[in-house]
Amino acid sequence: MVSSRRQDALVLCLVGVLLASRDARAQSAADSTSGRGGNADQHEQMQMNMNNGWQLMQDGIVFAEFNHQGGPRGGNEFVVPNWWMGMASREMPRGRLTLTSMLSLDPATVGKDGYREILQAGEAIDGHPLIDRQHPHDLFMQLAAVWRMPLTQSTGFTLAGGPVGEPALGPVAFMHRASAADNPTAPLGHHTFDSTHIAFGVVTAAVDHGPFVVEGSVFNGREPDENRWDFDFGRFDSVSGRVWYRPSDEWEFQASSGRLKTPEELEPGDIVRSTLSASWTQKNGAAISSVTAGYGRNKTDHGARNAFFVEGARHIDMNTVYARFEALQVETALLQTDVVVNGPAADVKDPAIAFTVGGVRDFLSVRGFEGGIGADVTFYGVPDTLQPIYTSHPLSFHVFVRLRPPAASMGRMWNMRMSQPMVGHQMP
Repeated sequence: MVSSRRQDALVLCLVGVLLASRDARAQSAADSTSGRGGNADQHEQMQMNMNNGWQLMQDGIVFAEFNHQGGPRGGNEFVVPNWWMGMASREMPRGRLTLTSMLSLDPATVGKDGYREILQAGEAIDGHPLIDRQHPHDLFMQLAAVWRMPLTQSTGFTLAGGPVGEPALGPVAFMHRASAADNPTAPLGHHTFDSTHIAFGVVTAAVDHGPFVVEGSVFNGREPDENRWDFDFGRFDSVSGRVWYRPSDEWEFQASSGRLKTPEELEPGDIVRSTLSASWTQKNGAAISSVTAGYGRNKTDHGARNAFFVEGARHIDMNTVYARFEALQVETALLQTDVVVNGPAADVKDPAIAFTVGGVRDFLSVRGFEGGIGADVTFYGVPDTLQPIYTSHPLSFHVFVRLRPPAASMGRMWNMRMSQPMVGHQMP
């Protein structure tokens, strides 16, 4: 049975979703069928609403999926990954205040050990590394406040932070990328790019000027523990910096680097994480296309691990197709033994690749809620050293139903990040 604390948390989340859905339906008319706002239209709508009190936005997703992971290390399961995010923004006499929250019921609907994903590694459970599984999100994924103050007509200063948030490190987190919006699976390179999107304690300062944004963060760099219902506060002992360049509504580039203080529970030592990414998102009437590519590098006490991905999605009418290609170096000894090893074996990194292709067909649009049914398949290339336990080319697939809550008139909260300036930085 679910404990009373978990019941309270479930009720709190559901009430928040219902209230935000009511407000979103009141704001949504022009885009209620697809919920997919465009660059110029969204920015214009935001400017028109600037002085009309609080502006509310929400986004979220629920995947009810059958998950088959191939090979001897795979298996079958039914899981329900999910998240919901709400934002309230208001123009103040000397700036703009934005309050954000992001919640997930993964601890109840996915489970303590997360969902199956072969070749994935990161975090721990019951004192052992979490292998061939993607960890669940915490109940509290973000609780933050953002204050942006204009300095000149084209320059602004932003201060963001809270008990749970994301530092200025890496590309936009995978669940917020338009290029991955319908993909139910975290990238295998998650812990090389965007695993810091849940940090229990963060403060970020940013300056935006025209197409440029420069950000810096101090934060608690440790990964969340296996108790996903609570807060895991720690010292602000990690730092990061990031630069964004947005030459047009469609294009956005970022470069970032950060030093994470002992992020892994079972693996001592700091990590220097550096990333580069580029994204392109375009809306043309009812169609929207998006592509993101990124390169990441984790420099550790046992050498460096590199990862690359490129992913894309195309939505038109009631149909969406998506794909993702990844090439990364895996920790060979960790996957072979299921324990953290030391010495020369810890330095061994072997290349692996994964290619996913899938699609979704929308079948439901009721009062702003969007439902779709989809499926995808993932093909793997496994290094020789791991083929005895994975086979050379395992195959995995998902079959799922996807549900989204109503979007506000400004569209989905895609390609957004916590410290993003809400004025002078248009959202796709």
